[in-house]
Amino acid sequence: MIAKNVAFLVIPAAAYLLGSIPFGLILAKLFGGSDVRRAGSGNIGATNVARVAGFVPGVLTLLLDAAKGALAVLLAARGSEGDSRWMMLAGLGALVGHCFPVWLKFKGGKGVATAAGVFLVVCPPACLGSVILFILVVAFWRYVSLGSISAAAAMPLLTYLLWAPPHAPPPVIWYGTLAAALLIVYKHAANIRRLVAGAEPKFSLSRKQDVE
Repeated sequence: MIAKNVAFLVIPAAAYLLGSIPFGLILAKLFGGSDVRRAGSGNIGATNVARVAGFVPGVLTLLLDAAKGALAVLLAARGSEGDSRWMMLAGLGALVGHCFPVWLKFKGGKGVATAAGVFLVVCPPACLGSVILFILVVAFWRYVSLGSISAAAAMPLLTYLLWAPPHAPPPVIWYGTLAAALLIVYKHAANIRRLVAGAEPKFSLSRKQDVE
């Protein structure tokens, strides 16, 4: 019982700290010497890093933000012998850490890349389905934010259907996925308001657009 209680505290706390590492901020300063929060969209996500500091740090931010989500789940799986409850808890911890990092006064990114890393481990087919949906939405409507919102909103259903057909996922996985989707949609509240008002900028290689 004591070991389980310790794990209940240590696993989500460690995942949160891992998720809260602001790779976008760090890489932008390393490559460009600027604070990404004070340039472009002000977001610490990959797109704004690419805009402010260049393509390479932008791609590295995307990969590292996804990697910290995946690593949190993998470490939890290793420490719990593959217990889906701890894996989901670690994934949510990393996602919350990215969205609300203690180091940045709880003002972080929108969680898209980190969630992709989490679900790449938790349910790869659902992650792939969300990525395909994201690409299709952006290609058709040219709104990256709409693609992110659509992919997040579809993740609970995709996880339910693709977990291990014809078996449904454990309740903790489905409810955890739903919580992650709601958090990402919540972090896109400003984008949703702009979409409704027709003021959201469309994706273009020559125009500013915020993915994360």
